[in-house]
Amino acid sequence: MPVHPLPAPPPLLTVMGVSGSGKTTVGAALAQRLRVPFTDADDFHPAANIAKMSAGRPLDDADRMPWLRAVGAWLAGHAQTGGVLSCSALKRAYRDVLRGSAPTVAFVHLAGSPALVARRVAGRPGHFMPAALVASQFHTLEPLQPDEPGVTLDLGLSVDDLVESYLGYVAADGRPLAQGA
Repeated sequence: MPVHPLPAPPPLLTVMGVSGSGKTTVGAALAQRLRVPFTDADDFHPAANIAKMSAGRPLDDADRMPWLRAVGAWLAGHAQTGGVLSCSALKRAYRDVLRGSAPTVAFVHLAGSPALVARRVAGRPGHFMPAALVASQFHTLEPLQPDEPGVTLDLGLSVDDLVESYLGYVAADGRPLAQGA
């Protein structure tokens, strides 16, 4: 009896990094290329979180937990069909919450220098995250650990190059990102 390869499961990704790293732009481009839905975790913030950040005050873990659970529910709802989410996911504990809801999620960490990110944030008119909070984002950031599924990419690359870099990792492995990729 012939054996036919099973199709790979659709990717379930979280594009992560500090505010201003390009998560939304890269996430939307990845979703389009992968032909899966995209959403931005910023859309899940309650009004109180947005007001706090707009006032220049960083969120604490108590502020983030209901938001992370809502974001995790979106991921869980797309585990079978695939999807791409942009979400800061700055701490391992936050990524653990997301993995608790959607165990197959992999992370694409857009990493770069604080100076580059500060320039990007300062040039974003109308966004609720002020440039003054960039330092707090870097202070909070815990990069992906070797046992976390995902890849770290240089946010200084163009959007097209970032998408191609992600696809290159997948092609080299033959499947969506596995732990330690």
